Amino acid sequence: MNDLELLGVGKTYRDGTIAVANFDLQVKPGEFVAFLGPSGCGKSTTLRMIAGFEDITHGRILIKGKDVSRTPPEARPTSMIFQNYALFPHMSVRENVAFGLDIKRMDRRQRDNKVDRILDMFGLSAYADRKANNLSGGQRQRIALARGLVVEPQILLLDEPLGALDANLRRIIQNELKLLQRELGITFVFVTHAQSEALGLSDRVVVMSNGVVEQISTPRDLYNRPSTAFVAQFIGSNAIFAGSGFKAGLGSDGSIETPLGRITGTLGAAIGDGQGVLAVIPAEAIQIEAETAASNDNSGNPRLSGEIAARQIVGSIGHFRINLSSGAQIAIEAHVNRPGIAALEKGNRVAISLPEEKVTLVPAAR
Repeated sequence: MNDLELLGVGKTYRDGTIAVANFDLQVKPGEFVAFLGPSGCGKSTTLRMIAGFEDITHGRILIKGKDVSRTPPEARPTSMIFQNYALFPHMSVRENVAFGLDIKRMDRRQRDNKVDRILDMFGLSAYADRKANNLSGGQRQRIALARGLVVEPQILLLDEPLGALDANLRRIIQNELKLLQRELGITFVFVTHAQSEALGLSDRVVVMSNGVVEQISTPRDLYNRPSTAFVAQFIGSNAIFAGSGFKAGLGSDGSIETPLGRITGTLGAAIGDGQGVLAVIPAEAIQIEAETAASNDNSGNPRLSGEIAARQIVGSIGHFRINLSSGAQIAIEAHVNRPGIAALEKGNRVAISLPEEKVTLVPAAR
């Protein structure tokens, strides 16, 4: 049985604005699912509908097979953690963590035992009697997690809980969050606009745009095989070539005609007759080298020539913008330890190879 099911769930406001349209999702027990998308795409609205803080217009929400679509938030087996933590500044750490158990009118001794255990788990025992607003951002984040987990929810809902942290602390809490989720085995549904969090923490990612689910995939498949034009443009750094004249190949392959020639790739989604098509290649999959060094290449991959318009080295990765002979410009990433990469400079002529096994064909934007 799935821990969570969304069956055609949607939210339309009184003025006719569609916040979420026909959201379908099945979440397995112990799964970590991230909702990812730009601001206003509907991801936080969906999370609030799961929690019961936002009414649904249509569809059903099931938790452990039970329909909770009209169940009030306090009666749902969920716990929610907000970006601003929503801690009570006048309460101590212990009182904040115990709040949900007090609402449930739990026996005092049992409550204290549970609170002591989870304070110890999060390394907060030494701060138990301090006021929450006197602690650091990382400590307040741990308090919020402890308060959400002490009630032993079946599903923990997290609405951009790391958004207020600085970059270093954010990475530390990310690692702790992943380890904690695996240790406890609780289902996590996590909202974020940060790709690194979604791709690094979750088992599956739901990408949303304008209230619509664009793709639900594992992080690896999402990154390597986008299924829509939006995902191809939103996730990672891809070179995208528009084409037409789609021809189906064997199995899941196909090819399109582009200004760069005919490009073959794997289908990311079904493509209809006469439909515009995009060829998508991850920036780091494109091979680049000085043009003179590539004259005898026999790989069989499509090859292009161009000139480096911009070059930036960040750590061990070289970021290049290439003006192609066709007039198009593409972005390429390459490890500087690869032969010849570090020597490439702005203005150099280069040869570029597009490995067909890395190419994904997707329908052009709707």
